[in-house]
Amino acid sequence: MKCLIFAAGLGTRLKPLTDMMPKALVPVGGIPLIEHVTRKLKASGVGEAVVNVHHFADMVQQWVEKQDIMGMEVSDERKLLLETGGGVLHARPYLEGCGKFLIHNVDILSDLDIRWFESCVKEEALATLLVSERKTSRYLLFDPATMLLKGWTNINTGEVRSPYPDLDPERCLKLAFSGIHILSDKVFDVLETYARSKGLYEESDTPRFPIMDFYLTLCAEYKIYGVKAEALHLVDVGKLDTIEVAEREILRLT
Repeated sequence: MKCLIFAAGLGTRLKPLTDMMPKALVPVGGIPLIEHVTRKLKASGVGEAVVNVHHFADMVQQWVEKQDIMGMEVSDERKLLLETGGGVLHARPYLEGCGKFLIHNVDILSDLDIRWFESCVKEEALATLLVSERKTSRYLLFDPATMLLKGWTNINTGEVRSPYPDLDPERCLKLAFSGIHILSDKVFDVLETYARSKGLYEESDTPRFPIMDFYLTLCAEYKIYGVKAEALHLVDVGKLDTIEVAEREILRLT
């Protein structure tokens, strides 16, 4: 299985560190985030990875070229940060034909058994999202019987997003998304059709959009499953205070 590592973001919540370096190279335990993720992928049997780059792109590319952990390539978003959905489409030349591929945010450290997660993917799934019971204000909504994605809710505001007009969030499982998912490589044609239907190609050859918008728009038409990881220990190293948490728990997370 191949992996797409999302590393192009601006890392605004990690300022002032990201005024000098990309989020991918922010150290935890003296090791850059991207190295933690890459070594976990390698140990889990992932053979190749592609990294998208934008903020301090040259620094990330130099790290990729020097590392000897696995075969890695760079998906260049220097001209325009494409968000997650556009980033997947832009990486199509590196991933198409691989059957399925993992997506992993560069700022997520966890004790996930990636081999186990891969074994949970159903053949008919367009996408499989790793979720857990982590406390948050924003949850994905799943059918309790099938674990098919039904929508999203913000429990603080009461907002609900779903292609199902009569969806009752109280009859759904509310689970937190991890930033880790596995996609079938059949997704590329579907992504492109979606982007064209939204007029996203009108301003750019490569559209810019969040992958979650895609999931929430098309989950009534395509099989998008959730896989719940019991007792998942995960740290989103997206803020300065969570770096301290990750530093304390690094042995458990890697």
